[in-house]
Parts: sequence; structure tokens; C-alpha cells
Amino acid sequence: MEIIYKIATHKDIKVIREIANKTWFVTYEPILGKEQPKYMFDEIYSESALLEQMQEGQTFILQYLNNEVLAFASYSLKSNEKELTYKLNKLYLDPSFQGGGYGKMLISEVEKHVKALGAKNLDLNVNRHNKAIDFYKKNGFTIIEEVDIPFGPYFMNDFIMRKVLV
Repeated sequence: MEIIYKIATHKDIKVIREIANKTWFVTYEPILGKEQPKYMFDEIYSESALLEQMQEGQTFILQYLNNEVLAFASYSLKSNEKELTYKLNKLYLDPSFQGGGYGKMLISEVEKHVKALGAKNLDLNVNRHNKAIDFYKKNGFTIIEEVDIPFGPYFMNDFIMRKVLV
């Protein structure tokens, strides 16, 4: 069993979309119904949207197990104040591999990257009803804020969680 990581390029957009499609709807339809997840997926995960995110500074990391992509994450600079903070924008793992420690390994890989860039904090947004909140808590994140963010005709009802990087 060999886990490797690769920084994604525009050539990897198709596989990013495949992993996102496997996880997005099973995660969000029970919380939000059918219409809002479809709208958001189309806005965030179209090929052009992913390319734009890469061009605007999101770094995507692919996680491979024996040459098969299991998961991806993306991060970007959030604030450059006295405490440099990065944002974990995305973390999606093929549902058939959830619970095997791969998500924890991927977060550790992201932490390694942002620490090398001088980050003191790693923030993320998570829907307030997403069961992933417990996963993030187990990985050292704490809730620091509750936000309602307009997204087209909908709202994202999120927690902002933070991990202080040591």
C-alpha cells in the first residue's frame, strides 16, 4: 500500500470532478435537498470554475493509493496578517475509502504544505449539519465562528473551523 501525493494541474480537472461527484451529492442532498447541491456543484466544479480556482491561487493536492486517486484537497492563502492563515477550501475522499485514515493523511499533507509557506493557522468552512464536523474536531480543528454566506439564490450555513499549526 503506497500513498503518494501530487500537486494537480489543469490536466487533472477531470479526476477532481469525478471524486467531487462521488462525494458531493451523498454528502449534501440529505442536508440541503436536491436543488441547492446541484446548483452549487455546477458553480464550483465545472471545468471552467476549477480552472479559474487554480489560476486564482488554489493549490489542489491529489492523494493516490497504488496509482488510483482516492481524494483531493485544495488550499489557498486566506489572510496575510500577523498570523499567516491558509484556508482548506476543499477536502473530498471517495466514499468507499472513508474511515480508513486517508482523510487524516490528506489533512496532514496539506498542513505540511502550508506550514512550509509560514502558515500559523489553517481554517475551513463546513456546513453546520455536515457529519464531517466530528472528523475535523478529531483532527484538531475548533469552531471559531458561525456564518451564513449568500451563494446565488441560496445560503451556505457554515461553521468556520480553525486549527492552530504548531
